[in-house]
Amino acid sequence: MKILLKNRVVLGLFCIITALIICFGLTPMFHDALASTVEIVRVTGEIKQGDCITAKMVTTMEVGGYNLPTDVLYHMEDVIGKYANADLCKGDYILASKLSDSPQMKNEYLMELDGTNRAISITIKSFAAGLSGKLERGDIVTLIAGNVGDLRVTLIPEELQYVEVMAATLSNGTDSDKQVEGEEELASTITVLVSPEQARLLTELEQSGSIHAALVYRGKSEIAELFLKEQEHILEELYSEVWQDSDDNAESYENGSEEDN
Repeated sequence: MKILLKNRVVLGLFCIITALIICFGLTPMFHDALASTVEIVRVTGEIKQGDCITAKMVTTMEVGGYNLPTDVLYHMEDVIGKYANADLCKGDYILASKLSDSPQMKNEYLMELDGTNRAISITIKSFAAGLSGKLERGDIVTLIAGNVGDLRVTLIPEELQYVEVMAATLSNGTDSDKQVEGEEELASTITVLVSPEQARLLTELEQSGSIHAALVYRGKSEIAELFLKEQEHILEELYSEVWQDSDDNAESYENGSEEDN
């Protein structure tokens, strides 16, 4: 009984000490963090993607320092003379990720192709097929084919589980980087980055059915890359024998050419 009572006393003292630490230590620190302010750069008027930012377009403003984005910019010299990578509205914070040292070229993402993969566009035949106009560059999607063939079956090919969206394009050829309301602004195609095998399959599916995009992931590029790596593994399992035969044929052709010479 004495041991039990002693344990209760110790536990009570521990709870009291913990409460005092929270009340007189952590709570004031949290309050100070909420009350602290910093100066950041904010937009004073609409800025379009590709615009060179001048002093008239931005200003500094004092705001609460708690929970600000990690890449928010605090100094005018870090902003003026840079180019906007996205449309900015009045009152927006300026984030480092939304600026570049040089203006973006039209369809700049196509300059990233190195001959390994292909950029191919697929038709969006309905508002729902293109995720209601919400697809953005960098999204990872699963491509699903509906109404395929005479039996009008639905297919979810293993080759198209994780595909990267390069652009969603309006009927006038302009890429849409954000959701645009209005049926006249509906994106009519999605451009995706795929392997030659995936490109061939997509072409066949588009001719025989309709393709829908299901969003898998949007966010950090490091995590998106994990999905793409998994898709590479799937393709290796599906096409390893085909690739091996292709390599053997190419080697035989080269050896034959050498012998002829």
